[in-house]
Amino acid sequence: MITKRIIPCLDVKNGRVVKGVNFSGLSDVSSPIELGKYYSDNGADELVFYDITASFEGRELFTDILKEVAKTIFIPLTVGGGINTLDDFDRVLKCGADKVSVNSGAIKNPDLIYHAAKRYGNQCVVLSIDAKRVGDKFTVFAKGGRENTGIDLIEWVKRGENNGAGEIVLNSIDTDGVKGGFDLEMLKVVSENVSVPVIASGGAGNIQHFIDLFKTLPNVDAGLAASIFHFGQVKINELKKELRKNNIPVRI
Repeated sequence: MITKRIIPCLDVKNGRVVKGVNFSGLSDVSSPIELGKYYSDNGADELVFYDITASFEGRELFTDILKEVAKTIFIPLTVGGGINTLDDFDRVLKCGADKVSVNSGAIKNPDLIYHAAKRYGNQCVVLSIDAKRVGDKFTVFAKGGRENTGIDLIEWVKRGENNGAGEIVLNSIDTDGVKGGFDLEMLKVVSENVSVPVIASGGAGNIQHFIDLFKTLPNVDAGLAASIFHFGQVKINELKKELRKNNIPVRI
C-alpha cells in the first residue's frame, strides 16, 4: 500500500517564513533554512518552498535562500513562486529543487506545463492551484489568491493532467489558515477527476483533521500544512504515530 505523505510548507516572503489567514495578515515565523533542516530531521516526507509574493511582485524567486535550504535537507524539495518560463524551471532545479510548482505562470501560459513535462519529465512538474467557491462552483485564483481567473477548477485540473502535470497541490482559499479542517468537498471533486497524486492544502488545525482527510478521501496522497507545524501545535512524528494507529500507512 502506498504510504501517505506529510508535507510542511514554507511560505517565504522577503527571505523569511510567514503565515497568515485566508492569504492575508502575514506574520513572521522563522528562517526557512533553520525550519527546513528541522523538518528534514524530524519526519517530514517532503518539503514545499513557496516564494509567495514573486508572482504578485513580478520578480524571480529568491534563489540564494533556496540553495541554502536545499543544502541542509535530505528529503524531496518542491519549489514554486514566480515560475513563468522553462528558464525558471531550469534555474530552480539547478538550485537543488526536485520538483517545480507552477501556479500563476500556468494560468498565463497553459502550454508551460506541457513543455516543462516534455523537457524534465512529468514527475518534476507540480500544478499548484488556489481555489475557492464563487457562486455554485469552484473557481481558480491567481497571484496568491488575489485574482479571480474565472476558470472552473475541474476543467483546470483535467487540463493540467492532460498537459503533463505529475502532481496537483490543491489549496482551498476558503479554509486556508482557518484550522477548521481540510476542504473535503473540494478535494473529493478534484481527486475523482484526475489520476495523478493530489496533495491537500489549507485548513489543517490538528491531528484529527489529517485522519479525517485520509479516511474520508483515500485517493488523496498527501496532506500539506504550515502554521500548525511551524508553531509546534502538531509534531510530525506524533501525527504519523496517530495515523498509523488509525491504519493509515505512513513512513516512520
